[in-house]
Amino acid sequence: MAGATVPLTLARARETRFAGTRYFLRRNPRMIVGGAIVFGWLLAALFAPFVAPYDPLKVDVLSALEPPGSVHWLGTDDLGRDVLSRVIWGARVSLSVGLISVSIGLLCGTSIGLAAGYIGGKFDLLIMRAIDALLAFPALILAIAITSALGPQIQNAMIAIGIVAIPAYARLTRGQVLAVRAREYIVAARTVGCPPLRIVLRHIFPNVMNALIVQVTLSTAFAILAEAALSFLGLGPQPPSPSWGQDINYSQRYLANLKWWMSAGPGLAIFTAVFAFNFLGDALRDALDPRLRRSA
Repeated sequence: MAGATVPLTLARARETRFAGTRYFLRRNPRMIVGGAIVFGWLLAALFAPFVAPYDPLKVDVLSALEPPGSVHWLGTDDLGRDVLSRVIWGARVSLSVGLISVSIGLLCGTSIGLAAGYIGGKFDLLIMRAIDALLAFPALILAIAITSALGPQIQNAMIAIGIVAIPAYARLTRGQVLAVRAREYIVAARTVGCPPLRIVLRHIFPNVMNALIVQVTLSTAFAILAEAALSFLGLGPQPPSPSWGQDINYSQRYLANLKWWMSAGPGLAIFTAVFAFNFLGDALRDALDPRLRRSA
């Protein structure tokens, strides 16, 4: 009798969990749309060698400047390279830059914010003034300056975009820590003699993760745009490597001749990727922030 009760209890727990997930997604349809587009681009980037119909670097002058058709769905460029294949392979560059640069900003900015918010005092004052100095520069201009100083390479673009993202994470984390550190369970942890590092990692950091998750999605959208801008200026991946921003820069000379498809492919890719991350971030903000949740 007891043996039959355990599987029944587990089945009911699974049904309750699935029902809760369905209810959560039903209340947040934007998360489904944004997440599906992001997941699609991630799959395209991961399986680019199998998804892309042609070699993105293969030159075929006999097929140069072909408009979109059944053979080349997004047409070809002036060297006969398939635009769709270059868009799919370009997703690897843009998404990798977005994820790696955001990881740099998240790791450094969150560490700075946690330390400044918990320690406080003169340390907080000095650190936040340095962060304010970074915020004094427009983000994209600062990224261009850093990349120009380091050299036009994809690795340097990642570093530059990551440095630009640090202030946002630092200020956000510090503000969340200041709101959490005065709560009763933090005071109780200090009273029983918990080390500061344990308090920060076990009690404070989990309570600021929701805001950081939302910031990660929004920062990824900015990182993709920043990478496209740097590539457009020749500061990102160098030719002939496929890159959305670089391909738009390369193809703009043909717009006057109505060869629009060369720019349309990478332009739509940038639009859908940035839209998806922003859409997902907005939905996550509404879902994870109790003050912004819609009533049932």
